[in-house]
Amino acid sequence: MNKSLLAHTLAIITVCVWGVTFVNTRYAVDSGMHPTELFVMRFAIAYLCIWCFTLFAKKRRSLWADSLKDELIFISLGTTGGSAYFTAENFAVKYTLVDNVSFIVCTAPLITIIIARLFTKSVRFSSRLMAGSVIALVGVAIVIFNGHFVLQLNPKGDFLALLAAFFWAVYSLVIKKVSGGRYDAVFITRKVFAYGIITALPIFFFDPWHVTPEMLSKPALFGNIIYLGLVASFTCFVTWSWVIKTIGALKTSNYVYLNPCTTVIASAIALNEPLTALAIVGSILILAGVFLVNTTKLS
Repeated sequence: MNKSLLAHTLAIITVCVWGVTFVNTRYAVDSGMHPTELFVMRFAIAYLCIWCFTLFAKKRRSLWADSLKDELIFISLGTTGGSAYFTAENFAVKYTLVDNVSFIVCTAPLITIIIARLFTKSVRFSSRLMAGSVIALVGVAIVIFNGHFVLQLNPKGDFLALLAAFFWAVYSLVIKKVSGGRYDAVFITRKVFAYGIITALPIFFFDPWHVTPEMLSKPALFGNIIYLGLVASFTCFVTWSWVIKTIGALKTSNYVYLNPCTTVIASAIALNEPLTALAIVGSILILAGVFLVNTTKLS
């Protein structure tokens, strides 16, 4: 398997994992965990795992980046791809419909393309690129709303969801600046976890930590947290960083459109929810749109 094919395969696997984490997150929140507490715990587990990995694999162990400029970039990555993204998305669900949030967050790849075109002269704004993004987004809408689309606008919640999509778009583009060879995917991911946790801590001044050992003693809740930290965070953030380095931010970002497909399939398998014809049609459109984007020459 060549490097490019491996990158595309890992992108699909990573998004598949992220697509089913909504079930894990919902269970943890329903069990009494605050969204920010869950975020900090999953990133803390991931940070511990990645330090253990660097020790055994004898990877780069330095605490700081090579320059102050790079360190500031890592702070921005920890904020946009960590604390800011997850905080905005989790609180958006609190103020508006989950369907609204799911759809708006999936605009991240389109926002990524727009930002890249505005600030990167090497990216061409081709009709094929736009067509692929729009087709995939239409597919997302069909899968999410599944024939019962009722848009109930809530400015506060919808704005937070759009803000989350913007943060992820910025993260996808900025990470390319430090993944050109000087820093490997493991070092980048470790910095993202560290600054994600640090920038989330001020929230607890307004909403104090209340998770107790008794809560964590429940096997189901503890298992969900471990899965979110070890698989969805530690493993997936490493693979995502490597994929961005290999095939670029724009092509990688468009795999986010596959999230609803994996969620629908997971619901059909785990929750016995019906896999409707509309969901299948929407999934086909998503795949077609992602294919168009990923077969487009970007520069």
